[in-house]
Amino acid sequence: MTGLRYGISDTLVLAKRSLLRIPRQPDLLVGFTVQPILFVLLFVYVFGGAVGLALPPGLTYVDFLIPGIIVQSIVFGGFVTALGLADDLKKGLIDRFRSLPMTRSALLTGRTLGDVVTNSFQLVVMFSVGLLIGFNFSSSVGEVVAGILLLLLIGYAFSWVFAFIGLSSSSPEAANAFGFTILFPITFVSSAFVPVDTMPSWLQPIAEHNPFTYMVNAARALFLGIPAENNVWLALAWTLGIIAVFAPLSAWKYRRVVAQ
Repeated sequence: MTGLRYGISDTLVLAKRSLLRIPRQPDLLVGFTVQPILFVLLFVYVFGGAVGLALPPGLTYVDFLIPGIIVQSIVFGGFVTALGLADDLKKGLIDRFRSLPMTRSALLTGRTLGDVVTNSFQLVVMFSVGLLIGFNFSSSVGEVVAGILLLLLIGYAFSWVFAFIGLSSSSPEAANAFGFTILFPITFVSSAFVPVDTMPSWLQPIAEHNPFTYMVNAARALFLGIPAENNVWLALAWTLGIIAVFAPLSAWKYRRVVAQ
């Protein structure tokens, strides 16, 4: 129990360290606030008229878009972890942490826990903007709460993906480029911004079986009360699978880094 208590304490300290970096580097807030808001406004007022024609009757483009934008923002929230770990590696802080009497895994668990806090802040901002431009919840309070918890779990899962990217990159710039190269196409080849059936026939199967599509469709079902089919369970399965793969991979990569 003593080891567990120290592990939790170290995790909380390093999570706080991750969060304190934000007010000291206000430009990081752009990724949490300005960029997602610009995406919402551009898609709604530039593409909304055209895309809205392809939606089922009774579903506005604002209601269709907001869950997709929120999932994308939550997924990319893990960039803070990737950039932070890559920066720590570049500056030699990993060696400093190795010399301290602290739980070795706390650096990773603290970083990913800090992402949960920043993702919660992102949700408040995005829902506020969505409500201002016409988004409305059409499901029960329980389903809305379940949707928010699912989003936070999705963000936590991708924090481990970004942790692995950060530990595998030679610099913060490389981590940023590597992360965007992999995840940006995945988020767009999905149901986040347009209905899948409007895509070319050869691309539709890829988009339909994209895990990002399951996550967005699950969020829509829980927030808008539309038929969920198997999307919620598939989204949960993909999320837990990502954690099960990338948490051990990140721990393995971290052990290799500190052993060098």
